[in-house]
Amino acid sequence: MSGKFSFGIYPLSAAGTPFGLATGPADDYKKVKAALADLNNGTARLAPRVYLIYTPEWEKKMFALADRYRAAGLLGDLTIGCGNWTELQENFALEHWYAFIRKIIERYHASLCSLQITNEPNLSFMEGSKPYILQALTEGVLTAKQECRKRGFSIPVGFGSVPDGPAAVPDFWNQLSGVKAPFQDAVDFVGHNVYVDVFEERPLDLPEISAAAERALRELRNNLKTAGFTDNVPIRITENGWPTGKHPFTKLERSYQRQSQVLEKVIRTIYSLRIQYHVSQYTLFGLRDADTHKDDLFHQYGILRDDYSPKPAYALYKKLIQELM
Repeated sequence: MSGKFSFGIYPLSAAGTPFGLATGPADDYKKVKAALADLNNGTARLAPRVYLIYTPEWEKKMFALADRYRAAGLLGDLTIGCGNWTELQENFALEHWYAFIRKIIERYHASLCSLQITNEPNLSFMEGSKPYILQALTEGVLTAKQECRKRGFSIPVGFGSVPDGPAAVPDFWNQLSGVKAPFQDAVDFVGHNVYVDVFEERPLDLPEISAAAERALRELRNNLKTAGFTDNVPIRITENGWPTGKHPFTKLERSYQRQSQVLEKVIRTIYSLRIQYHVSQYTLFGLRDADTHKDDLFHQYGILRDDYSPKPAYALYKKLIQELM
């Protein structure tokens, strides 16, 4: 297995929550591009990771959003979420979902670094709450791969996941094991959204953080074997971050210094294990706070404040990109 490793970042501000989106001041695309250029430092390529969320009602809005991202140079690693997780019941014609995937590839292929089908399909209160999600995932990946092959596009195609736990869909990986080839053969990577020392009941110390990051990789690799994948399928850490502000439940202050410490420990741990677990990419969530003035677990994930002024973690991430790429 190759030790090749790359970095990415979510470049915008809105953050998904169980209740909808955490938002704040509007994104300034000029400042976003300036920050990405600075993080790249003229030598590395930091891939932006952005999201579209498909429902039949949102299709036109999603294409308008994709056009805006393309114009701003932000259509790199694209994730397409499936369904509105805030709605308990919803009519969803999967053939329209497959058609949407084909249209995305047709219109935006020249700007895509990769295409991820579903973001968190095994998270029980978001995409995983939908009864059709397993079919949307597997048939969506196959649709994307077939469309790329038909058009001669070499766009890596994958799907997303979250770690096992109380909020995860029970038996998800065993269910996925029942989907036979050519599905497994069509998957070029598996994304994993991992948040260490964010939702725990107490703050973790630094050795515990390293152990938690390693455990997340080990458990995913084992789950992928359960689902019929070989070790040749790379893992991408597609979301990892640590919000500042005040924890809404424990009321503990989440300092800028601690953000830097946690992120460095997680990133260096993942990098050190990249060959053992075949991890090919780390993507930070994210560049900018949704709203720096709101103390909760969703509005202050950024390494920049909502006015684009840097927190200490910004310089740290820039240093790590240059050192480890």
